[in-house]
Amino acid sequence: MAEIIIDSYRCSSCGTCVEMCPDVFQLDSMTEKAELVTVAPTVTDAVYQAAAFCPEKCIEIK
Repeated sequence: MAEIIIDSYRCSSCGTCVEMCPDVFQLDSMTEKAELVTVAPTVTDAVYQAAAFCPEKCIEIK
């Protein structure tokens, strides 16, 4: 199973991942940084696309 890792330090809070894949990503209400909606979401093509379009390249899928 693939794992999604978000480097919150590099996240610029642009919200691109949330717009592209709102069932997997959300912005933390306190830090406004990207985070996962659930602990172990299903990695779909949309998740790979959101990671590819992240301007800060802070989303890694292992």
